[in-house]
Amino acid sequence: MSPTGGRARTDIAFPFHADRRGRTAHAGRGEHVHDLIEQLLFTSPGERVMRPDFGCGLLDLVFAPNTPELVSTLELSVQAALQRWLGDLVEVVSLDIESGDDVVRVQLAYLVRATGAVREDVFEGRAA
Repeated sequence: MSPTGGRARTDIAFPFHADRRGRTAHAGRGEHVHDLIEQLLFTSPGERVMRPDFGCGLLDLVFAPNTPELVSTLELSVQAALQRWLGDLVEVVSLDIESGDDVVRVQLAYLVRATGAVREDVFEGRAA
């Protein structure tokens, strides 16, 4: 018997919101992994009280000069953060970061370890 008593696993959707029935919205396995990656990418180190080293700080670099060196450094930083915080859930297949005007765009292909499925997602962050 599974730890959930035979029920399918469900996770709370991110960002937290109510579903059409007025209850806490849930996310399936694929959506949950996507949500976790999004949280990691757009959380700045120091933003979380109990985990001050969590995050990548992508949005801190929205207005930085767009140079090949910065993009390479950013890609290494993002890959390291994904490995550290979500390495048990995903394996990075490919990663491409583009920065322009007030937007950072991350194109990420990753293997979801629990299902063996490869997903390709685009994450966009804008400066506030």
